Amino acid sequence: MLKRLRKALWNYRNFTVIVLTPLLLLPLPVVVGTKEAECAFVLLLMATYWVTEVIPLSMTAMLPAILFPMFGIMTSTGVAKEYFKDFHFLLVGVICLATSIEKWSLHRRIALRLVTVVGVNPAWLMLGFMSGCAFLSMWVHNTSAVMMMMPIVEAVLQQILEAKEQGCVGEDNPNLQLDGSDGHIDKMKEIVSDGKDPESPEETFTCVQIQSLPQPPQAAVCPPAAPSRTKQDLMMCKAMSIGIAYSSNIGGIATLPGTSPNLIFSEYLNKIYPNCNCINFGNWLLLCLPISVIVLLLTWIWLYWLFIGSDFRFLWRCGGERSEKEKAARKVIEEEYKLLGPMSSQEIVTAVVFLLMVLLWLTRSPGFMPGWASLFPHHSGHITDATVALLLGLSFFILPANGPSRKYEAMISWKEFQASMPWKVALLVGGGFALAEGTKESGLSLWVAKLLTPLGDLPVLATIVVACIIVTTVTEVASNAATITIFLPILSPLAEAIHVNPLYVLIPTTLCTSFSFLLPVSNPPNAVVFTYGHLDIMDMVKAGLGVNIIGVLAVVFAVVTWGVPLFALDTYPDWAPVLPGFNATTP
Repeated sequence: MLKRLRKALWNYRNFTVIVLTPLLLLPLPVVVGTKEAECAFVLLLMATYWVTEVIPLSMTAMLPAILFPMFGIMTSTGVAKEYFKDFHFLLVGVICLATSIEKWSLHRRIALRLVTVVGVNPAWLMLGFMSGCAFLSMWVHNTSAVMMMMPIVEAVLQQILEAKEQGCVGEDNPNLQLDGSDGHIDKMKEIVSDGKDPESPEETFTCVQIQSLPQPPQAAVCPPAAPSRTKQDLMMCKAMSIGIAYSSNIGGIATLPGTSPNLIFSEYLNKIYPNCNCINFGNWLLLCLPISVIVLLLTWIWLYWLFIGSDFRFLWRCGGERSEKEKAARKVIEEEYKLLGPMSSQEIVTAVVFLLMVLLWLTRSPGFMPGWASLFPHHSGHITDATVALLLGLSFFILPANGPSRKYEAMISWKEFQASMPWKVALLVGGGFALAEGTKESGLSLWVAKLLTPLGDLPVLATIVVACIIVTTVTEVASNAATITIFLPILSPLAEAIHVNPLYVLIPTTLCTSFSFLLPVSNPPNAVVFTYGHLDIMDMVKAGLGVNIIGVLAVVFAVVTWGVPLFALDTYPDWAPVLPGFNATTP
């Protein structure tokens, strides 16, 4: 009887969490009864559901639309306004670009060219693949970047191993065609749609149950336990695969649209501090691109040392006779690049729009000089990065894909865009904005600020490091977007309470939210790579711990060095409120 009860509770564990959580939190609205307590009930309920993922994250995000009007915190109309912001227009524009890049295979040309530049030595090849994936993830979903790169990586690995022995793949190696409709690609897309959504334009939402992930076809993946496979071969496969997963997250932090925590932070800043015009595409790139490069290079060295060996003489070794593996790798890369043929007109149009989008983002309001937005002096602040993204995203539905000799067809269709658009992300982020507004309207944020005032006795750097470690830990078991959505309404009052520039706390913690490297279920890129069969969980845990440390240290170092003069982090800004007890002139 007891065994049957335990089994029933286990089978209904999600339902049990759904029911018990609000019951346990019920004393807040019933006993305490203040607006702050009622808002805290909603916040804790959503945080629990987001971390445990007992119901879809996007539906958890709908709770403010139900509970805030019931508690009298906000009207239904007021809550509804929070669910569609400037962020969503930026997301739409970026997804239009990503759809065109993927449809016309521009990503494969970029990736193969980058790999060709760095060479085919296993170490340099790994760096080439990681660099290519990081660059792609600056502009498209992290998960999409991994799904674009992994078939190429797998084909190269197969060819390298085939050069040594014929036990892995057949002579014809049919998987080198890398057709975008390949069954393995379709399976990976199913994983993402059924599990964690890609981050916007990247990232990472629903936890993936690895046990239910479909395994790749045997022809596509070498059996990890093959007796003819040497330990060195296995370690090379592990290093290449895990490097792709990690580089997608590392590259995503470099740009504002690169990953959803960055975008959520930017929109939260505009919402809570409307007079803050400190963050734009240009200065974010100045801060975060060096961080991304540093973390990528250190991660490459760490993974090489962990999986391949401690012989780093290749760093200064030039020329020399190539091994059979290197010749095989170069052969497959050259063959794949030849298969792409000359650059098509569609790829050229996509590349031009892509470069134009980046150029307009960089020059809109660079800070050190007037940008093109100053051409509209009577509408100062009206034009944002979302305006640029939406304008150029719309152009993909207008520009013809073919010449006049063929029937008119736009570069992308609505069906293709809709298949790529992470609507769940839009709802989740909207719920986060509604929650943030509710904490402000109810007075909960001010109550938290007063509660956290004693932390002002700690050194500022210690507070930042502790916050970074906490979010890095939580994001391993919760989605990146959910983590940053939970912590932003807590950390900004903390910064105000200790009279520190809110950016000093929010920027590093936002970046650290993307460092979810420990487990296959931490984010979709990890899960996608895990299904190729080269890795086990302990490989990710060992490698991920090192990369987490590298990431946190690099972020903190960057923020306290070039981040301070870039954003004036050493002064308390005029756009942030001064709480009672602080002198407004306090440095």
